[in-house]
Amino acid sequence: MIGEKVTNLAAYRFVELSGLKELREELLALCKDAGLKGTILLSVEGINLFVAGAEQGVDQLMARLRQIRGLEDFAGKVSVSDDQPFRRMLVRIKKEIISFGIEGVVPGKRTSPKLSAKELKRWLDEGRKITLLDTRNDYEVKLGTFEGAIVPDIHTFREFPKAVRELPEEMKDETIVMFCTGGIRCEKAGPFMEMEGFKHIYQLDGGILKYFEECGGDHYQGECFVFDQRVGVDPALQETDSAMCFVCQAPLKAEDQEDHRYTESVSCPHCFKSEPEKMSQRIAQAQASLDEVCRVLPGSVPQENRRPVNVAAKYDKWTLLDLLVEQFPQISREEWAQRCAEGRFVSYGGKVRYAEHVVRAGERILQVFPPAVEPEVARGIRILWEDEALVMVEKPAPLPMHASGRYHRNTLQYLLNQVYEPKFLRPVHRLDANTRGLVLFARTRHFCRLLQQQFLNDKLEKIYRVKVQGSPEWNEKVCEFAISKEVEGPGGRSVDEKDGLSARTEFSVKERCADATTWLEAKLGSGRTNQIRVHLWELGFPVVGDPCYLPNKQMSDKQTLEVGDPAMELEAWKLSFTHPISGKRMIFENGKALQE
Repeated sequence: MIGEKVTNLAAYRFVELSGLKELREELLALCKDAGLKGTILLSVEGINLFVAGAEQGVDQLMARLRQIRGLEDFAGKVSVSDDQPFRRMLVRIKKEIISFGIEGVVPGKRTSPKLSAKELKRWLDEGRKITLLDTRNDYEVKLGTFEGAIVPDIHTFREFPKAVRELPEEMKDETIVMFCTGGIRCEKAGPFMEMEGFKHIYQLDGGILKYFEECGGDHYQGECFVFDQRVGVDPALQETDSAMCFVCQAPLKAEDQEDHRYTESVSCPHCFKSEPEKMSQRIAQAQASLDEVCRVLPGSVPQENRRPVNVAAKYDKWTLLDLLVEQFPQISREEWAQRCAEGRFVSYGGKVRYAEHVVRAGERILQVFPPAVEPEVARGIRILWEDEALVMVEKPAPLPMHASGRYHRNTLQYLLNQVYEPKFLRPVHRLDANTRGLVLFARTRHFCRLLQQQFLNDKLEKIYRVKVQGSPEWNEKVCEFAISKEVEGPGGRSVDEKDGLSARTEFSVKERCADATTWLEAKLGSGRTNQIRVHLWELGFPVVGDPCYLPNKQMSDKQTLEVGDPAMELEAWKLSFTHPISGKRMIFENGKALQE
């Protein structure tokens, strides 16, 4: 109804949840029926929500949530506004309800002691010796913070651990009260600081908003940034005139909004830059985040991993065991039977599926891998280009592209996911774990399909540099040996002219070396697994450093090199294609963008 106040609800709870897919669908339908808008984040670690609408609809949502085990007393921060602050209703499933990326922090089981708003005000009124620590992002703090608070220079919460490690050592013995908007970030920040050796940590219960509600603006300067269209609220919890830059998220006061550099949804005085400057800044930020993710490789900490097994139509009504043996022949039937007996296959709803389970087409089953330390992989991933459609990176070796074998989190895909979440990049093509060089990712399924179509139409050019053992008698060679569909022998693929997949590689000699090795250039006309390596092996010129395809047509069962092994001399060094948005030809060569 026109003129009716809008009820705003912000709430979170760290609690173990299951059946997330079904719960997501139910809550989305409930919210839409109730006319609510906002966002609900669901995770195995808990729930986090910001919704707004009629008071009756909000009550209806909370009544349903309180029926869930662990949420019986679920409550949150309620405020009212004249207008609906959200544009749509989203219910998402995420790994974490607040992204932090630190193993061992489990707020649902333990968090730091909480200090009430009134108690903090009493401490501040008394002049008690405490250190206030703001855990929020830099753009939030621009609107206001507590007087005298320490403000780490962070742009995302994932940068908080690094900022903590840079704090003075003597602070570990001080009484520290940390705070954020509503308290959720402190639930993770507190236990992490205790892990780092800080002895007296408190978190402001309910955050700044609770403090405003119970204590007003005493000891606080300015407004509080909020994550909706209101942007800022004052100590009376009333919406202010502040706006927010869509690009850099900087809060904008009235004078900022009148500046000629401010264009809504485009730029503001804080971020106005030319396009090359903007991209360079984005790349630098993403690279810094990636370097931090790789500082301690995720797979170096033992953790249970789960990997999906997708049931194709041809396996409909097969037993789970028969499906596994057929789909993954490199592992023996006995080994698959043992894994089934150990209860290592579960449905997405958590039900264990044993060997005799009859699968259905389209079904997805998770294989559970016990906690284990993954092998070390090469660091040094470089981000070369980033725009609204694609990301180009330079992959070191050895580093697997995606989860396989002993690798779950020490993979290129997983590491990039930590930087670009909640939007995950999609690989347009792949490189072997032992191959270094250029890898193109698309930001959406649509752009990925357009770029892959260029490859199929021979409009996306991939050129490799490869050093082989021996000196070919030819200077140029077109190889069209078909390659086996499945793994053969100890662990690789081989030429299979009868049932194999068609493949084409064009080779040309670039340099013949004194040590009886030769540098070649290889251009792919297809994208089969291990294609260049198998073709050269079959021709009698195996790649220098190849752990699997050995001289004299010998094959090893070693698939992935270890860090410190001599490098396999195969590099994807040139890639050219048409940009899916601008239509311009893009060329990347030897780790550089040559033109656009």
